[in-house]
Amino acid sequence: MKLGVFAVLLAQKPLEEALDYIKAQGLDAVEIGTGGYPGNAHCNPEALLADESKLKAFKQAVDSRGLTISALSCHGNPLHPQKAISGDHDKVLRQTIELASKLGVPVVNTFSGCPGDHEDAKYPNWPVAPWPNDYQEILDWQWTNKVIPYWSEIGKLATESNVKIGLELHGGFSVHTPATMLRLREAAGEAIGANLDPSHMWWQGIDPVQAVQVLGRAGAIHHFHAKDTSIDPVNVHKHGVTDMQSYAQMLDRAWQFRTVGFGHDMKTWADIISALRLVGYDYVVSIEHEDGLMSVDEGFSKAVENLKQVLIREPLGEMWWV
Repeated sequence: MKLGVFAVLLAQKPLEEALDYIKAQGLDAVEIGTGGYPGNAHCNPEALLADESKLKAFKQAVDSRGLTISALSCHGNPLHPQKAISGDHDKVLRQTIELASKLGVPVVNTFSGCPGDHEDAKYPNWPVAPWPNDYQEILDWQWTNKVIPYWSEIGKLATESNVKIGLELHGGFSVHTPATMLRLREAAGEAIGANLDPSHMWWQGIDPVQAVQVLGRAGAIHHFHAKDTSIDPVNVHKHGVTDMQSYAQMLDRAWQFRTVGFGHDMKTWADIISALRLVGYDYVVSIEHEDGLMSVDEGFSKAVENLKQVLIREPLGEMWWV
């Protein structure tokens, strides 16, 4: 396995300065945002695709530092009912797939998106209860008319481009659990898989080790984010796991994102890394920093220190004791 970072936490730094900072931390890989919610501070796919010299310089900046690009990421909502939003996110996704193909980057990360509840809807509708039955009808309409057709098309494009799509399982979107991931994969093809982030499993009440087992046995883990979550033992009984308070309300929220090791102990993280190895995932563990209690430098550095303790780097040798 290799250790990397989602470089959007360094968006305020120029690309080469950010890469130097990442290299100095002893990392092997970088995940780079290309638009959508993460922005494109370090990589504008439209500009790079239009200018071969810019594309070459971009690649050289990464290669010259001995780093690899684990994924290009354009997390967005290409199913948003407002065409101005979905159209922009769809365009960026397609450009990112093309750019990844040119660069030899194997994975493009994004969200599945979430449609509205009818053709003239203005906002996404995320059904999470089977009753009243209206919610089941909305869910069936979304998957039949929007989710499966769109991702079947994108899955075909990705396959033709020799790129895999890593959908982050995230609340608020149609694909947010291992089950919804596998449902879409079955319908849209094996190019569609997970960018598995354990932080979003914990707050939904899902054990990430079991999520790794479920998805890994299906060969459906294309990329992995390293981010932690802490559950407040008092507030969760007041607000529940679907707490709608701002992430900034940290004292009152039911749960909050933490850097690796500050939500769960290193034995838990060792179990996650071991589960990844067990199911055959031997790619990049990409740090994502969204800890409201720590600066970027401190949160990132502590995640690096903690993960270096448990990351399994060397290839599996022969079982000489068998």
